[in-house]
Amino acid sequence: MAFVVAREVPASSSMAVPHGPAGVGEARHRMRDQLRISGVSESVIDDAVLILSELLSNACRHGRPLGEGMNGDGGGDDGDVRAAWRVDKTGRLTVEVTDGGGPTRPIPATPSVTAHGGRGLNIITALAEAWGVRDDTRGEVTVWALVQSGHRREDFATRVAAPSAAAISDLRFADPFDDLD
Repeated sequence: MAFVVAREVPASSSMAVPHGPAGVGEARHRMRDQLRISGVSESVIDDAVLILSELLSNACRHGRPLGEGMNGDGGGDDGDVRAAWRVDKTGRLTVEVTDGGGPTRPIPATPSVTAHGGRGLNIITALAEAWGVRDDTRGEVTVWALVQSGHRREDFATRVAAPSAAAISDLRFADPFDDLD
């Protein structure tokens, strides 16, 4: 006689991520693995992983580690930020990143074409159904985003995709088959 043991799949997770780039990849992999096991669609997973990356990058760039005071008295190490995600009963996925707060509020920027950053919250705006900022009494700041299948703005792909080389007539690429006649 064989017994089948049902395993409860985590519909939510929370993890400490080092305040810096070191833990971003680990957080992305953990999120992707857990959401796949939970049966979340690949398109939602892809959007959620990108959103998580942007939120973690912003927290590490603009926020303080958790537990670090306003005077930077974090005790010597780089500290952590917290990444969390949960799927509700309707299948909507909420992604959150919490840091120790910072000198500015998270707001979308309007970077120049040549700027090396400043597009993260615009990407989140394009991919998420909604996003926002929540403060608590300890000075912690949580930025959250709600991801749902089918919500991605229709113009997102056209705004980030480049035209093919063949579509740009000024490049004058030689046809590799010209010499075969």
